[in-house]
Amino acid sequence: MDPRADLSALNGPDGSGLKFLIGQYVSLMKPRIIELLLITTIPVMFLAEQGVPDLWLVVATVVGGTLSAGAANTLNCYIDRDIDAVMHRTSKRPLVTGTVSPRAALVFGVALAVASTLWLGLLVNWLSAWLALAALLFYVFGYTLLLKRRTAQNIVWGGAAGCMPVLIGWSAVTDSLSWSAFILFLVIFFWTPPHYWPLSLRYKDDYASAHVPMLPVVERFVVVARQIVVYSWAMVLTSLALIPVQQVGWVYTVAAVVAGALFLLEAHRLLAKARAGVAEDVLRPMRLFHFSITYLTILFVGVAIDPVWHLPLPFFS
Repeated sequence: MDPRADLSALNGPDGSGLKFLIGQYVSLMKPRIIELLLITTIPVMFLAEQGVPDLWLVVATVVGGTLSAGAANTLNCYIDRDIDAVMHRTSKRPLVTGTVSPRAALVFGVALAVASTLWLGLLVNWLSAWLALAALLFYVFGYTLLLKRRTAQNIVWGGAAGCMPVLIGWSAVTDSLSWSAFILFLVIFFWTPPHYWPLSLRYKDDYASAHVPMLPVVERFVVVARQIVVYSWAMVLTSLALIPVQQVGWVYTVAAVVAGALFLLEAHRLLAKARAGVAEDVLRPMRLFHFSITYLTILFVGVAIDPVWHLPLPFFS
């Protein structure tokens, strides 16, 4: 039986009571994804401030950003509940198992969207609020509804929504945008395919069964690996462009060069093994997926520390 025909046929997790129900709603917000967004938002606020930003402003921005991202993820779960039921990786999500009803999830997602926009607008500034709302709408309508089920380039363009926290963090501090913010936006834009395609390689059969045309579903592994290398080089080179534009110091420069070199080595390792035609268990695409998170963390820790402990490069002294 196709699990999309009757979602109620799937058994939900054991549990009851208010605490369990809250946990189910929180899981709709996909908190692990939100953690990645915070890794980029807070450090950019340090860079925009050229030091330590106001603590209340950081808290207000993080809360608003979390609510906005949670709204986007909840609405994504609402729209994708049919394919989530088919994919093993997502088959335990609350809308699939029935612990949260579709109507309740839709109301929750819309309420979060309204609350996050008002929170950011009233407590941070309206530029940040509109940027967050734009990211939410693009993720829901651009990626989830338009791109995800229609094109193998879905994650490339849909990933632009995940780049917006950089602009939100910068605008929260300055109430404006800058070339430095857009450079970091592009770093995450180019980072997204090398981050997500290894995961898609690992769960290729899941996406195929759900008829989602992720690149690894419609192309050979070697083609995917080649694209990963191209985007990895674009990502690393873009990260280095911040050095002259923002005139950062040694901390960011070392972080960008070392982490970038390690990322490129891992991407080229994947390509070499794909060209050799090795099996998936030897290809081990998840190595790059996990390291991509480490890379982003190292780079943005450098973004945060550099203005606080600024060690100028010789040609900027």
